[in-house]
Amino acid sequence: MNNELSMDYQVNRLGLCCVAVVIVAGVAAMFLPLDAPAAYDAEHGERIAWLNANRGSFIAGWVNQIAAMLTLSGVFFAIAWQIRRRNGLRAILAAMVTLMSVMAFIIPKFIAVWSIPLLAETAASGAVGAQMSDSLLLLLNVSIPFSLYTSFDYLGFWLYAVFALLVAGPLYGESMSSKTTAVTLGAFGLIYQGMLIVLLVGGIGATDIHRYFVGASMLLLIVVIAAAFVFKNAMANAQGGAE
Repeated sequence: MNNELSMDYQVNRLGLCCVAVVIVAGVAAMFLPLDAPAAYDAEHGERIAWLNANRGSFIAGWVNQIAAMLTLSGVFFAIAWQIRRRNGLRAILAAMVTLMSVMAFIIPKFIAVWSIPLLAETAASGAVGAQMSDSLLLLLNVSIPFSLYTSFDYLGFWLYAVFALLVAGPLYGESMSSKTTAVTLGAFGLIYQGMLIVLLVGGIGATDIHRYFVGASMLLLIVVIAAAFVFKNAMANAQGGAE
């Protein structure tokens, strides 16, 4: 197996492994809390009390989110690899955008694992820095779609949408899996950019942001499943070309 075919096989195998982890993390996310119940409407003191009482599960939930984000980005890198011959420039740009999305996502998720539990503990204890901790917890509310915290998350998803528009055209191929992946990515990219424009002109209320934007992001589940077949076929082709 020459170097190019070996790299092709390795990248697609990485993509397939990332798909498996994304699915497992997605199932785990159904059982791990990311914030206090009804946190959008909860009193600030109640949310602090919940964070302190459920510190372990809160951290586990966000560590799981980090794993899901990193492996989903791995899936996107492997997708960008698929278009390197058809459009090398778009492949490079798509990989760069994916890397930028990792930076956008990792900041708030690391804050959730590191800072928020410590802030909640300090705010509840009344120790030195309690007033600052209380104020920061309001800014870093993970459930309010217009908080400083969630702004990074939505930036990451916007970069995903840019990635989708970059790869959708060149990815469209002869196999059903590549067509499904490309069409779904294109739909996600267009829908997300369109909703962003509607939001900026005042067409989507602040309380509806989560419902609209997270709903559109569910299309990425289809992308992940379809991409698994793209990677599997590419691995088989790489092995066949080496024989």
